[in-house]
Amino acid sequence: MPPQFARLAIALAVAVAVLWILNPFVVIGPGERGVVMNFGAVQKEIMGEGLHMRIPLMQRVVIMDVKVQKGEGQGDAASKDLQSVTTNVAINYHLDPARVGETFQTVGTLQAVSDRIILPAVQESVKAATALYTAEELVSRRQEVRDQIRAQLRERLTKNGVIVDEFSIVNFAFSQEFSNAIEAKTTAEQFKLKALRDLERIRIEADQKISSAKAEAESLRLQREIVTPDLIELRKIEMQQRAIEKWDGKLPQVTGGATPFIDIKPPAR
Repeated sequence: MPPQFARLAIALAVAVAVLWILNPFVVIGPGERGVVMNFGAVQKEIMGEGLHMRIPLMQRVVIMDVKVQKGEGQGDAASKDLQSVTTNVAINYHLDPARVGETFQTVGTLQAVSDRIILPAVQESVKAATALYTAEELVSRRQEVRDQIRAQLRERLTKNGVIVDEFSIVNFAFSQEFSNAIEAKTTAEQFKLKALRDLERIRIEADQKISSAKAEAESLRLQREIVTPDLIELRKIEMQQRAIEKWDGKLPQVTGGATPFIDIKPPAR
């Protein structure tokens, strides 16, 4: 190989090695943002998705995930009527892409956001909302409780560049004594509803019988008013006419029984 080609190959190899070591290229993937730091100082510049250049040795880029994250957990609290309540919740959230630099500067990475911001905020919001309702209201007004917690979470987390997408209450768990009391009350209410339904059915049946009796009495009254001596005589004449129309002209014959015998012969001399 000619000397000039050898020197060129060595130069290229050195350049590639320098680029590899210095690594001036940064690739930001889908659903990510790059936080730029100059000698450790967070800059306002946020790198979007794609290929970017950085100044080696001077700049460092921290990649932050801004996709929707899911968190689950539970917390113990007390209701308005001082019942112990364990609440299982689930939350969907993501970092505000335009504020990831601020979030990284004040809180840290996504894991730090989850540990330092999300979990404490959820626990405090659940406790604050639970204390406004009795144990029974937590069950009967579950949608309202959820909206209350979600509103408090959005207010707390927005300050740190975290956007709440959805929040749901998975389950409320009460003490065994309270659960037994609720079950007994539910059973009593079911029996009460059944008794009311039976009473209503009996009342309706009684009203039907009364209505039927009234209708029958009214019918008899009308019949008594309609039936007169002239009407009775007319019905008799009609029956006699129908009997005459059906008669075939023969007298009825009597069969069976003893027939009397009269001897009309003169006595012997």
